[in-house]
Formats: sequence, C-alpha cells, structure tokens
Amino acid sequence: MDLSDALGDWPSGGNNNQSGAVWPNNPNNPTWPGQPAPNPTWPGGQPGTNPTWPGGQPGTNPTWPGGQPAPNPTWPGGQPGTNPTWAGGQPAPNPTWPGGPSGGGGMWPGGNPSQPTAPGGFGPGPGPAMPTAPQKNLHVPYSEKLPQGVHDKLLITICGTIKPNADKITVDFNTAKDLAFHFNPRFNESGRKVIVRNSCISKVWGKEERDLQHFPFVQGQPFEIKIMCTKTEFKVAVNNAHQLEFKHRIPNLRSIENINIYNDLTLSDVRMETLP
Repeated sequence: MDLSDALGDWPSGGNNNQSGAVWPNNPNNPTWPGQPAPNPTWPGGQPGTNPTWPGGQPGTNPTWPGGQPAPNPTWPGGQPGTNPTWAGGQPAPNPTWPGGPSGGGGMWPGGNPSQPTAPGGFGPGPGPAMPTAPQKNLHVPYSEKLPQGVHDKLLITICGTIKPNADKITVDFNTAKDLAFHFNPRFNESGRKVIVRNSCISKVWGKEERDLQHFPFVQGQPFEIKIMCTKTEFKVAVNNAHQLEFKHRIPNLRSIENINIYNDLTLSDVRMETLP
C-alpha cells in the first residue's frame, strides 16, 4: 500500500485544501477560539514605545520639591568644617587629665601609669624622670650637732658650689674643746693648690698632712664631698673619687660632737646617715 493511499482525502501539504478552506485544529498554524492577534490592540489604543507619564515625562535629573539639593548641602547653623569646633573650644591634641600638668602628654590622676607587662599588673616601664631633691640655701658659716658623736659607718655628704674667686674652704670636726679633724682645701698657697689636714688638741696644732695626687675642686663649680667615718680614720671622696684618709688623733670618737663648714663656698645640702 502506498503512503498516499493511506492518507486518503488529507491534503498532501500546506494549511489549505484544494478549495482553500482552513482546517479546524490545523497543527501547523491553528486558529484558536478567542486567540488574540499577534499584535493585539490595547483598550484605549496601543501604548507608545515611551509612554507619557501623568503630569508629563520626568526629566533625566528630576527636580526635588523645594529645588534640587546641592552636591554638598549646607547643614543647619552652617557647613561643618574639616576640624569642627567643639562646645567650649577646640580640644587640645593631648588633653590634660584631672590632676595633671597643662600641655601635651597629660598625667593620669595619681601619676602616669607605666607600660603593662602582663594582664592585671603594671611593669616598671618608662615613665617620668625622678624629681631631684629640692635645693636648699644653707647659711655659711654652717654648724650642726652630731647627736651620737662620730661612730663607725657614719657617712656625711656635703654639697655646694665653690665661689668664683675662692681662696679656701674648710670643714672641721670639733669636740667641746679640741679640733679632731681640720679639712682645708687651699686654691692658692704660694701658687699651689693643696688640701691641708690637721688636728688641734689642747690648743696645739699637730703635724700637717699635705700629700695629694689630685686637687679636685674648681673655682665657680659645684662639688660633692663624702666623709666616711670608720673606727680608725676619716675617709674622704670628692665628686665620687676617693682622695685621702686621716687617722683619728682623738680616741674618744663619741666626744666629736660638731661639724662646722665655712669660708669661700655656698651650701645646698648636708646629709648624715649610718650605713648598714
């Protein structure tokens, strides 16, 4: 059987038969009941490509109610500057904390804390320099009692300044009647600088000691004298350098009850302490 015979009265191709009629349910290009046209007409007319909005087409950059805002609007009370002014004035870069000094690097109440080294504690980190002891102006000639006399490990520290045109300075350790130790730097003894050491017992001067490798004092310059008492002698250091020893000539050290400082110097401090 030929395929064309099986098809019977069906057309051999296309949408229409020989009379040009449209077949119902034509699968190639069917017309459905109520099928809209390819380009249907909308109620009220076909909308344009760019429809007109109510009240007119909005512009590319629409105008805001009250006018277009400026790129950098002005704030109420004026445009804030880059560095605004705070109420009461511009704060300093490093404000001062309560109880601290003015200027940068304010202090915390009770002192500036050091750098912490571990949670829960502060270490000995860097901090402010230790304050120097207040300078005193001591009257010269200067005299002070030694309540317990001279004894082993008694250290006496004398600080001051030599006067610019000084001739000599003197430190004496006295009993009620005698001079146990006379320490007498001289800046011009026949053109020489010497330190004379001696004693005066029962109004008689003993033998002078003058040997010295270095004269440590300078006119117009500050100095520090340390006199260390032992059971057998006085040891003297000047400006942290040992200078000399003077053997005791009065055995009863407790009877040496005064220290006297005088001649061409100013005094800022005299301290006494017993070393351990």
